[in-house]
Amino acid sequence: MLALRLARGAHSLVQLRRLLVAAASAGTGFLLLCTLGYALAHPDPSAGALLRLLWCLAPAAATVHFAVAVARTDPGTRPRPGLSAVGLGPGQLMAISAVTTALSTTLGSVLALLVFLHLRGDLPGMPFDGDPAAFLASDHPLPLPAALTLLLLVPLAASSASAVVLRPRRARPSRPRRPGADGDSPRERTRRRAESGPYADQAGRPLDPQQPAPPLPTPGGLPWGTAVLAAGLAVEAYASRSGPGLVLPGRFTGGPARVFGGWSLTAIGLMLAAPAITHLCGRLLQAVRPGVLRLLAGRVLQEEARRIGRPLGVVCAVASGAYAMATVYSGARPSFGPLSTLGALLVAGCTVATLLTAAVEAKHARADTTAALLRMGAPTTVLRGAALLRAGALLAAFGPLTWVVAELAAVPLVR
Repeated sequence: MLALRLARGAHSLVQLRRLLVAAASAGTGFLLLCTLGYALAHPDPSAGALLRLLWCLAPAAATVHFAVAVARTDPGTRPRPGLSAVGLGPGQLMAISAVTTALSTTLGSVLALLVFLHLRGDLPGMPFDGDPAAFLASDHPLPLPAALTLLLLVPLAASSASAVVLRPRRARPSRPRRPGADGDSPRERTRRRAESGPYADQAGRPLDPQQPAPPLPTPGGLPWGTAVLAAGLAVEAYASRSGPGLVLPGRFTGGPARVFGGWSLTAIGLMLAAPAITHLCGRLLQAVRPGVLRLLAGRVLQEEARRIGRPLGVVCAVASGAYAMATVYSGARPSFGPLSTLGALLVAGCTVATLLTAAVEAKHARADTTAALLRMGAPTTVLRGAALLRAGALLAAFGPLTWVVAELAAVPLVR
């Protein structure tokens, strides 16, 4: 009940994000039900139904990723002073966030079931006939336990992932320092650090633009990401020569089934390597006597490398896959059915929405720092210029990377 009250009293933008999660869950649930319908209409032992189910993993993973990003930015479950006194500590807030995510995704699954039953003719209304009846299996009874099991996959995965990401973490024990060791008390250093944010040294003193602070530690994952990315490209090159065909929902037939596995490895590699690449962009912006603009942009990129790096890597993976597909079918006209289009829209829409949500989360995280800079007289044009510089640096780094990965992925497919 408390989760429902917090969900009802949230801001309109928060409600919009939850509705988008419900819509994504509805689309993924509908694809899963269509896979079940295809299996009912083709009872003979065949790999087609299994391959369709595997194809649905991409929209499901994108939906879960988006749901977790929305749960991270939910202000209703953010720890605030005084909540622990009424029994709402970090653990309880994490549980509320997981329940809220489960409610949003379950709403989408219920909507998918109602639409699927309506199209089959099991509910009052005009059902589809003709070609779409192949994946609706309107002439076969629908096994309700199997349908409910498929529809529960996304809510369970999304709520579990949200609980894992938002679980309370124990603070690392810090060594007690003698007050006044560097001229100020710990309380004074903490106050200055909160006001200056990422633009201060370890003692909380504001940075001099002509004397950059030591670089922040680089996120790990670049070696592993590069290795996984290379493995994915190798799997795609090997799988394009032989192997069973991958039949995607909606009359679209792509390359071998292993090509999809190679693309998945490529996406994981980009996701692992993207935070380190984002951090490197921040370091390059601060190289060679930076001014105020480059210093601010670089420090923010370093601070937010882990938060926006992984969603950015997933977007690059999806963009490279779309570019490779467009290159392969540049001279042909592939038959895209409604389910293929729905799946592509779900993957692309969820990844872009996840990146935008992470950007909003990063903006809220540095809101105190931005307010402190404005109080100190920093012009808004400098902050906007730093934001444009960050976007330009990321585009300059990830644009060519996406193009190279897409070209390497498309080369074995066009042979």
